[in-house]
Amino acid sequence: MNIFQQLFGGGPSADLAGIIKEGAFIVDVRTPGEFGSGHAKGSVNIPLDQLPLHLSKFKDHKNIIVCCQSGGRSGQAKVILEKNGIANVINGGSWNNVAQYC
Repeated sequence: MNIFQQLFGGGPSADLAGIIKEGAFIVDVRTPGEFGSGHAKGSVNIPLDQLPLHLSKFKDHKNIIVCCQSGGRSGQAKVILEKNGIANVINGGSWNNVAQYC
């Protein structure tokens, strides 16, 4: 996968439906205001700028899906998490994309 796909989604997509069904940890990295206006069922709001403060919340999850408005911030979140040793992170792209499987 090239860097553009990694950051912004697109290209070969993971089986989001199956991963969500297995109990993935879904994290919406938009602002609280954006999250309040709509979000995927079961998702948790951890804004991108606060992600480094909440790394412990990611440690014991088999699969993690990050999402945002368009896929850009969730791509950044994926990079931050992976740089901090957290594996199995999927950029789900937009929260609407993720929500269709919840």
